Amino acid sequence: MTPEEAVAGQERLRSFVRAETDPGFTVRHVAGLDVAYADDDRVVGAVVVLDAATLETVDTAVVAGVADFPYVPGLFAFRELPTLLAALDRLTVRPDLLVCDGQGLAHPRRFGLACHIGVLTDLPSVGVAKTPMGTFDLPSDERGAWTDLVDDGEVVGRALRTRTGVKPVFVSVGHRIDLDRACAEVLRLCEVRLPETTRRADALGRAHLR
Repeated sequence: MTPEEAVAGQERLRSFVRAETDPGFTVRHVAGLDVAYADDDRVVGAVVVLDAATLETVDTAVVAGVADFPYVPGLFAFRELPTLLAALDRLTVRPDLLVCDGQGLAHPRRFGLACHIGVLTDLPSVGVAKTPMGTFDLPSDERGAWTDLVDDGEVVGRALRTRTGVKPVFVSVGHRIDLDRACAEVLRLCEVRLPETTRRADALGRAHLR
């Protein structure tokens, strides 16, 4: 697939994104997804599933591969999706929510990794990024404070303070969840700045890469 074909694929698939939460939606198991990179094109896709109430790890899966798509801003998902989808297929516990280390609707074409993997799996998904895609005002210092993340005049997510006095993360909808619920789920996963799902998936991928 060329970058031009990848952009066309994003444009086609983004119409399937649903930015609302299904009635009666509950989260018993939540998965963190992350990709670790070597200095060459080797990648490791890691998925860690937690019990949403206790944050106990209940399942993990790791898949190693080689990224065969170029490094193009806005198209990172095409480097990361193959190993992440393969890792999701290896899980024995089906997650109710996917938490991606990256963007959802906060993306130039409103179709970041969290949207892409949510649509392909038809699972609720949310993107939690460490850097913003858009502009924002700093939220107040207390945990749970937030401000709108805006791109091209459109609210695409939130700058969310997950710990008092610590710089915010950037939450955006992926698929089958609304922004209020996405932020609430992210907050309950955070003991430090980043969600435990992200922290554990990152550690698992890095360990496997070593």
